[in-house]
Parts: sequence; structure tokens; C-alpha cells
Amino acid sequence: MNIGILGAGNIAAGMAETIRQMHLRGEDVDLYAVASRDADKAQAFAARFQIHKAYGGYENMLKDSGLDLVYIATPHSHHYKHMLLCLKYGKAILCEKSFTANADQARRILTLSKLKNVPVTEAIWTRYMPMRKTIQEVIDKGMIGEPRTLTANLSYNIWQNHRIRMPELAGGALLDVGVYVLNFADMCFGQPSRVQAEAVIGETGVDESDSITLRYPDGKMAVLVCGTRAISDRQGIIYGDEGYLVVDNINNPLHASVYDLSRHISESFDAPEQISGLEYEVREMAQAIEEGDLECRSMPHRDTIRIMELMDTIRMQTGVQFPFEKVY
Repeated sequence: MNIGILGAGNIAAGMAETIRQMHLRGEDVDLYAVASRDADKAQAFAARFQIHKAYGGYENMLKDSGLDLVYIATPHSHHYKHMLLCLKYGKAILCEKSFTANADQARRILTLSKLKNVPVTEAIWTRYMPMRKTIQEVIDKGMIGEPRTLTANLSYNIWQNHRIRMPELAGGALLDVGVYVLNFADMCFGQPSRVQAEAVIGETGVDESDSITLRYPDGKMAVLVCGTRAISDRQGIIYGDEGYLVVDNINNPLHASVYDLSRHISESFDAPEQISGLEYEVREMAQAIEEGDLECRSMPHRDTIRIMELMDTIRMQTGVQFPFEKVY
């Protein structure tokens, strides 16, 4: 499978190295091309990761008939138009989270993907990792009894990053790191019936941090925190009536421990050795394309739309709106 990377920043570099390692280990994926608005940047990126082709301009790469799959690694604000461009040329898409800036854009892209019969999926790596299955098995087997409450946090000191601060780039904590705590809660508890959110708004008008409470029809509750001006322990904890499960890092969970009623560890789980964690989404997308599916099982379209709708609701409550959006 010939993969092209659209964008040549830090996130693109992580994926490029992952695909390079997959190829070196004998997997049927190849770093075929990279595209940047800056041709020199594309050339330097291609040389760094041994990529066959470098393009100055995204559309030039998408015209290449040898390209099978495009990984989009541009800012959130540009995902929509770059996916439209990929769909114009019939290229399968693996788009970095957050899938789009809002739910309306997501619905439009996924409707068009079905009309054009082109596979599209959201590249939120935690959905594809083996630890997701482990966490679900702990819940399903009743190892912590009946789950009642969930907490999750994810914060980094990244406010100095231009992309994070700028509303015109769909910046802020929610779309960049909040999407992970929301997906963690969604994978464990499903769709909430009530959402309450508060945010600290920075000087540029986007959220520096968010506090989100989700309530569920069966009485469960999730309390979530995300931020861009401090670091956190990144833990996710699921509390049941017979114990609780601690996940060490919801952004890349490599270890989880079950605690009993005495708050002693009764069982622990380690994730398999990995390249970076990104390889799982690449493998599943390749399988979907091979099998003729338009979505990946680990992140079906309905889940992408649900998370985008949830983030729209949160931004409506916190007053964060991007300049390219319609007025609420």
C-alpha cells in the first residue's frame, strides 16, 4: 500500500517514522510520497524518512495515480478542505484527530465518502490500540463490579504552540487534547444524556483548559479535564462497586491495573511492544481498503460524528467559536 503524507510537521514526522519502521519489518506499507506547501520542506522531509516522492503543493501529490492512501496531518482548521481535495481525486483518507473543526463538516465529508465510495477514517490512535480491548474485557468480566464513575485527564504545557493558540486554526485544548478524554469516556460508557462544561478562555479566544461532566441514562458519570498550560498525570480511572481500574496514560495506554475493595492491585496488564502506537490505525485502514469497507471497525463514522457533536455542544457552552464557522 503506497501511503502519502499531506503535511510535513511534527505529527507527520511521527507517522512517517512509524510507517518506515513497519516497512523495514516486512509489512506491506510503503512511504510513497509527501506533500507540503513548501517544496523545499517536502524535499527535506522526504530525504529524512527515505520517501520516494516529494511534492510542493497538495494537489500535485493527489494527482499521482500510484498513491493508495493519504494521511492528513495539517491543522484542524484545514482537515475539511484537504479531505475534500482527497475525495476529488478518489484517494482513501486517514485523517488525524480531531476529524474536522465541527460536526457539520464531518457529516459532509462522510456523506461524500459514501457517494464516491472512498474509504475515510479518523486517525485517533487510542481507538485502535490493543489496550482498548483489554479495558473493555476488564469491564465486561466484572473485574471491578458495576462501573459507576469515570475520571480522565490529559494536559500538556503546549500553549506556546502557534497552532494551539489560534482560533483561525481551530485551536484550543478541546480539539487537540480534550478529544482524547472524550473518546476514553465514550469507549467505556457510550453516549451521554447530559453535558456540562466550563472553560478557561485564553487571550486569543480559544480554550486553555476545559472541565467536562457527562451524565448517562443508567446513572453513570464521567468527569473529564484537559488543558494546554500545565502537565497532568494523564490517568484514566474507572470506578466500580467492587474495585477500580487505573489506566496509566489515556493518550497511549501501555499499562493498566485493577484494584480490589482493599485498594490493592489484584491484576495488571501491559500493552504489547509497539513501534509508536500509530501502526495500529495504519494496519486497520489498510485492511478496510483491502476488504472494500468505507470505515474502520475501531472508529466507525457514527462514532466520529458523535464525538464531533459532543465537542460542538461543549464549545457552545464555553463560548468558543472559530472565525470560519456560522454564528450559533
